[in-house]
Amino acid sequence: MAAIDRVDDAPPLTIQEVSRLSGLSEPTLRYYERIGLIDAVDRDGSSGHRRYSPAAVETIEALACLRATGVSVRDMRAYLRHLDISDATRLRELFQCNADRAAEEIERMRVRTRYLQLKADLWSARERGDTAAERRAITEIGPITSEMRSW
Repeated sequence: MAAIDRVDDAPPLTIQEVSRLSGLSEPTLRYYERIGLIDAVDRDGSSGHRRYSPAAVETIEALACLRATGVSVRDMRAYLRHLDISDATRLRELFQCNADRAAEEIERMRVRTRYLQLKADLWSARERGDTAAERRAITEIGPITSEMRSW
């Protein structure tokens, strides 16, 4: 309870402070507010500058983590909606779907890395005049090229 009280008692933060804290740019913070991903941010009475409450900062930090993992704005909206109603099943599904997406991306990056390494090997073999190594690289590149075209 004491930690929650400290968060609730924390002073509001400026957009610059929230940007530094979350890693999200100021334009991104304004965009998230404009599209309703975060609630309208209170403004300082005298200057009109945004002042982010501790609750808003907590939401923004969660969104920053989601964004860093490649979660779409659509899924961020779903996350917030299902979080509000404590829908554990939907949240689990949402995170599993995004984990599966990330795993596919990793596998594609592995294939791309293998392709690039084989191309480097091919040119290295050509540079050395090693025709056997060149043929091996060409043989291995073919299936990888076909796989990448299927994406």
